[in-house]
Amino acid sequence: MKALTATDFHFDGQKSVYHGKVRDVYDINDDILVMIATDRISAFDVILPKGIPYKGQVLNQIASKFLDATADICPNWKLATPDPMVTVGLKCEGFRVEMIIRSILTGSAWRAYKNGCRELCGVKLPENMKENERFPEPIITPTTKADEGHDLDISKEEIIRQGIVSAEDYEVMETYTRQLFRRGQEIAQKHGLILVDTKYEFGKRDGKVYLIDEIHTPDSSRYFYADGYEEKLANNLPQKQLSKEFVRQWLIEHDFMNEPGQTMPEITDEYANSVSERYIELYEHITGEKFVKAQDADDISARIEKNVNAYLAAAR
Repeated sequence: MKALTATDFHFDGQKSVYHGKVRDVYDINDDILVMIATDRISAFDVILPKGIPYKGQVLNQIASKFLDATADICPNWKLATPDPMVTVGLKCEGFRVEMIIRSILTGSAWRAYKNGCRELCGVKLPENMKENERFPEPIITPTTKADEGHDLDISKEEIIRQGIVSAEDYEVMETYTRQLFRRGQEIAQKHGLILVDTKYEFGKRDGKVYLIDEIHTPDSSRYFYADGYEEKLANNLPQKQLSKEFVRQWLIEHDFMNEPGQTMPEITDEYANSVSERYIELYEHITGEKFVKAQDADDISARIEKNVNAYLAAAR
């Protein structure tokens, strides 16, 4: 199976291109963005050497569906999805903050809690909690973009004090974050899932706050299966989860966490295809819909170029 791991397009009106870990973003006339979800996959801040077939389509279509399903809550950047791996949207001035919201004590928050931490990003945490236990209500633990390396935990008060985001804009982002998460949890519940935690990014355009980037995908969110959650919690058993955590676990089992001296294990075609199948499974669980593989998979670049050019020509 083919995978798209690199792009090098030259669209009409193109001003610049940004190649991220997974997405390539083309700036058209400093007004709209063409965001291509490639089949690259990253873990431990490194891009794996082989692409995962259909992963980009999975992520792009999940994000697209959730942007549409939450458009009544807040304005978002999406204009169209001219290709299964592409979203075109409004260019916004992004805030240097990621709004992370958590409903359950797990992951990095649990590791910090286990080591005695009782305050996370300025939010006080209850005593005597156990791993995977629900918080009394979801907590927002923002991070700020570091110049390089990992994002940094920061409190609401510090964000406002440093002038990273104004108090007025932060209040809007906080309100949207809670409303979006509530909607995401309601949709997840219908599909037998729990939306455990996620992150949102916001930007500003013409004085208005917009939701930007992806939303509720398995790369940006953690899901648990609702069935068996309480029983596993009561018996201190690991929860069955739906995220790309299984890729991280595979790397750990092969002695790779991107630490000095470690070597990336070989990613065979067989393993890449098994990850592809897991992503398709994620798509079907999260959306409740059958995944339909995109046509013209033999030349993905040509298909994307044709579809994006047709959209840009029609939008002029």
